[in-house]
Amino acid sequence: MTDEFSLHHRELIERVPEAPVLARDVEYDHDGTALRGYEAVPAGEQRRPAVLVVHDWTGLREYPKARAQMLARLGYHAFALDVYGAGRVFASDDMAGASAEAKRYYSDPALLVGRVRAAYDLVAADPRVDPERIAIVGYCFGGTAALEFSRTGAPLVLTGSFHGNLVAHEPAEVDGIRGSMLIATGAEDPLVPDEAIVAFENELRSRADLDWQVLVYSGAPHAFTLPGTPAYRADADRRSWAALMAELAHATA
Repeated sequence: MTDEFSLHHRELIERVPEAPVLARDVEYDHDGTALRGYEAVPAGEQRRPAVLVVHDWTGLREYPKARAQMLARLGYHAFALDVYGAGRVFASDDMAGASAEAKRYYSDPALLVGRVRAAYDLVAADPRVDPERIAIVGYCFGGTAALEFSRTGAPLVLTGSFHGNLVAHEPAEVDGIRGSMLIATGAEDPLVPDEAIVAFENELRSRADLDWQVLVYSGAPHAFTLPGTPAYRADADRRSWAALMAELAHATA
């Protein structure tokens, strides 16, 4: 099942005990734009909690699919969604192309959350999914997308952001957030300086009943969970994954 992945991503998947997983590409759309997601589902017939996985700014490449495989091995119905459009991906060294595409969505939040909503609606309607137990996690660009989607009032049990940009809203816009929030960021991430973390935390503090935590990992730069890259930090990756597993278990119990 992991043969389709590169060595770094196979090693990532194999941290999780092997279990039967059915994986396939899924065609869907948003307002006439063709999208292609990636579904990884445990074998068996019972309804399961689901986790949406949002890709980084290079598009739906191997990395989010590997995370979906890991989640499926652990018993979650995982769906790595497609924000950009079917087949629209960028090489890891094409920073200019990836940046230009990501800016299209950063500058149009309605389009960004609409693309996430299309995947959410697809998964929530799946008879194999318990619609009362859906979480979302995202990486880099995807972390920002997950956080912005959570503000729409979508019935999520957990929102997780890993080295996503932390954009505080002024005035605060947290009333619609449902479920808990887990934000993992790097202490050496130049895109998320200390003042951005504090501003984001202060926005979350404006709602007393909101369940949230911000984890800051020492020595971790931007994109610290991406294996095979200079930014990768194994300790921060493993610890943030363990935090996600604990929060998912609690939120979907």
